[in-house]
Amino acid sequence: MNGILIFNKPKGISSHDVVYILRKKMKIKKIGHTGTLDPIATGVLIMCIGKATKISQYIMSDTKEYIAKISFGYETATLDSTSEPIKKTDYIPPINEFKNILNSFIGNIEQIPPMYSAIKVNGQKLYELARQGKTIELKKRKITVYNIELLKQVDYKSYYIKIKCSSGTYIRSLIRDIGYSLNSLATMEELTRTKSGEFTIENSISEDKFLSLDNEEIENFIIPIDKALYKYNYYNINDNFYKKLINGVPYKTKLDFKNNELLRIYCKNEFIGIGKYIDSFDFNGIKMEKMLMGD
Repeated sequence: MNGILIFNKPKGISSHDVVYILRKKMKIKKIGHTGTLDPIATGVLIMCIGKATKISQYIMSDTKEYIAKISFGYETATLDSTSEPIKKTDYIPPINEFKNILNSFIGNIEQIPPMYSAIKVNGQKLYELARQGKTIELKKRKITVYNIELLKQVDYKSYYIKIKCSSGTYIRSLIRDIGYSLNSLATMEELTRTKSGEFTIENSISEDKFLSLDNEEIENFIIPIDKALYKYNYYNINDNFYKKLINGVPYKTKLDFKNNELLRIYCKNEFIGIGKYIDSFDFNGIKMEKMLMGD
């Protein structure tokens, strides 16, 4: 079985726990995920099964959408409600100030990731260092927020907001920075990923539903690998080049694609993998970058 499964991760388990659940149920070892969700978070987690594990990096870069609950008045070490407050403030910004500040976070911005994250520094994950009581001066990372809007007010200090952002954005850090910009403190209390690329929570499968199905029924929820790579253009290579292609021989041809553009490559009505179009002085054509045939 090869393809991707759009899993609706429940609260309280890690992304790797989902990998374990799928491996145990499907009796398949080669399973991974793209775009980690913390245990506090729920929603869309794209699971790569079989040969699809080879293309996880191409899916991981997709735009993400989230709904988050932000609460003003305190900050925790983890920047979410899974730990105790380490800072408190009596100042709660009024709703009009909160609404007005949101637009200033739209665009290309920089953020400092949380200390409690899986980012590695000198081979060690930040959360491991944080648990040891160590602090590291973290560098700012460039991210893009495409849109951020207020959905509803819960009470005088809590709101639900919707964020559309680039891969690699930490919503916990974004919420912390919103609090600072209003001379207050803010913490993420809930988080749901509603969309990753074109894959939505409405089209995901819940843990209960997944566990209730047999493997044949689960297969109906598996999206073929090439369909998961919908954002890339495709190209069909001549059938007589098939053997050379799967042996890694570059396909020479002049095409109307951009230099270094990634393509879905087909031959003999089969999806071969991801190729890169090269338009240079000494070569015009396609070189395979990720081969999915032959394994």
